[in-house]
Amino acid sequence: MAVVDRCSESTRDWVCEAVRIIEADANRSADTHLLRFPLPAEWGVDLYLKDESTHPTGSLKHRLARSLFLYAICNGWVCEGTPVIEASSGSTAVSEAYFAGLLGLPFIAVMPSSTSREKIALIERQGGRCHFVDAPGAIYAESRRLAAELGGHFMDQFTHAERATDWRGNNNIAESIFEQMAFEPHPEPEWIVVGAGTGGTSATIGRYIRYRRLRTRLAVVDPERSVFFEAWRDGDPARTGCLGSRIEGIGRPRVEPSFVGQVIDRMVNVPDAASIAAIRAVEPLLGRRVGGSTGTNLWGAFQVVAALRRAGRRASVVTLLCDGGERYAHTYYDDAWVAAEGLDLAPYHDILEKFLSTGEWPAEP
Repeated sequence: MAVVDRCSESTRDWVCEAVRIIEADANRSADTHLLRFPLPAEWGVDLYLKDESTHPTGSLKHRLARSLFLYAICNGWVCEGTPVIEASSGSTAVSEAYFAGLLGLPFIAVMPSSTSREKIALIERQGGRCHFVDAPGAIYAESRRLAAELGGHFMDQFTHAERATDWRGNNNIAESIFEQMAFEPHPEPEWIVVGAGTGGTSATIGRYIRYRRLRTRLAVVDPERSVFFEAWRDGDPARTGCLGSRIEGIGRPRVEPSFVGQVIDRMVNVPDAASIAAIRAVEPLLGRRVGGSTGTNLWGAFQVVAALRRAGRRASVVTLLCDGGERYAHTYYDDAWVAAEGLDLAPYHDILEKFLSTGEWPAEP
């Protein structure tokens, strides 16, 4: 009888040590803060921001990268010396480069040649290498080609995000939110509002809500140029678009495999000018700058707060502070960039000013 061993003792030793290193990083990082947004107490609705910018790599994508690495290692796809490739020019690439560095693995981010120097520098600062393609849509095929050529692993965040995270708990973002809400006046949020990039975060939260038999509803905000909103509204998972989202970290030109629309209770389409107006409006209130996807989240959360207030409901709402605004000084916080993109923030500033002073949400322009 023939016997074939595929896993040597040294290979298993590496896997055990790699998992320990990743779990140690999570243990050192503890958890992110849940911040109260300064709304007037008499409104009766409390708004909270889950501050994901405090992760070691500065964004919500740190959780995703940790889960993707554990998933790939435990599936036997990544072992000692395996080159890791990802199709990303943003925060996911920064976070994956960080974990690859912890494990002593080469990391390559495949991205469009138009990617800004600031983003490239963030990835390279974590020890990653950037590989460029001329057509943005070619990043997936080129990532697969590189992985085959180098004997590496294409991490493929857009396929694996929803399955790499343990949605039943294990300190995922949903479990963390509900544990931190435990002693608040309204511990079970009426709504949680998040954006969709890979779809992994909304899938995790939506599944967890159902698994824990909670009454919380899930709203997903989607920026313009993204197809998630229309695909969900029309029941068309094959919907595609041709333009990339201007709001980094969320929005896609196709419905990604990790997007699970069935766990979503409401979707809100948010103009890019509204997202940018929101981050500028809340800067003096928070005493800090936040990224564009946080503005998209807040636009949707403010609508929910206003509706609850109109209905006389006393409740809580939670959304995400995805990353800090330092990365966007030359885009969202730059008037010249905004003008070059043809965006008019003024009508959305008026809406936000009225909401923040009265709690009312007027008709959008």
